[in-house]
Amino acid sequence: MASIRLENLRHSYRPEPRAEVDADWALRGLDLEWADGGAYALLGPSGCGKTTLLNLISGLLQPSQGQIRFDGRDVTALDPGARNIAQVFQFPVVYDTMTVYDNLAFPLRNRGRSSGMSEPEVKARVHEIAEMLDLGASLANRASGLTADGKQKISLGRGLVRSDVAAILFDEPLTVIDPHLKWRLRSKLKELHQRVRRTMIYVTHDQTEALTFADQVVVMFDGQVVQSGTPVDLFERPAHTFVGHFIGSPGMNLLPCEIDAAGVPRFAGHAVATTSSGLEAARGKKTELGVRPEFVHFAAAGEQGIPVLIERASDIGRFRIVDARCGEHLIKLLVAEGQPVPEGHGHLAFDAQRTRVYADGWAVA
Repeated sequence: MASIRLENLRHSYRPEPRAEVDADWALRGLDLEWADGGAYALLGPSGCGKTTLLNLISGLLQPSQGQIRFDGRDVTALDPGARNIAQVFQFPVVYDTMTVYDNLAFPLRNRGRSSGMSEPEVKARVHEIAEMLDLGASLANRASGLTADGKQKISLGRGLVRSDVAAILFDEPLTVIDPHLKWRLRSKLKELHQRVRRTMIYVTHDQTEALTFADQVVVMFDGQVVQSGTPVDLFERPAHTFVGHFIGSPGMNLLPCEIDAAGVPRFAGHAVATTSSGLEAARGKKTELGVRPEFVHFAAAGEQGIPVLIERASDIGRFRIVDARCGEHLIKLLVAEGQPVPEGHGHLAFDAQRTRVYADGWAVA
């Protein structure tokens, strides 16, 4: 196991990238530090740089600039074997002619004497991992006869079977898994991490996978990290409008606002209370109010609110998603089951403690 530190990491697939042109860079100046034994997720849309970053950590790519350190040791120039990591890819990598048992034992046997494990110890370790992944009944079977789900479990097992790896890297490992089984494997991976306590980094574009698996999530957008934090941090205190939009279902309401002469944000002419301060510095920038649907409610009697037209209420079980419109701007809110929803016109109020101002995409303190 190892702590991992990334220092001013940049990467370009161009032979001569221009330093000042963001479009020339797949990754732009990343600084991250992950503790030994933690569970981390790289979350973001396709093309944001997640897999590039994972391949830099594993050594499959060499960075254009910056350093990668494992437990303080500079491994930037080392190949994957010298970094002592395990990597699980999107699609199963198995030996079809081997049994499930031999597939799981292969990483241990392949290391030969350096693993320091006798065959009885290999057997015990393989059986332990197989039971964790519900593969115990299939150990004697040929891998070729398994479903894609079963083969990917073998890939996961081969990443987990060695106890001496610095880190285990997962590149969207549930891509080929049947949707009905994904939730089981998500929970299983979390359970496995809690049992083996190795540094694990998990790449995904699926927020449910990331928030289920990871203790800390790194949200990436356009080649850079826009926020790193716990799932609660990302949901309750998005540092960037992309985080607010990308995480949550439905995502955060983003509403244009102006900062008046007194430094008060106004939406559609209405003053809105927020936790953001020092808003005078936001003038001249694109300013928006960010508030999640969970923190919007219909104004009570005597409470000032923003007039809206109620367009639709969609039942999603314990809540209804209500679409309300103020001029050309759509505002979504969640209403608990059994709570009334006005017909036609109503007034909305925002939870001041959960409403923030964003300037050019970034949260104002």
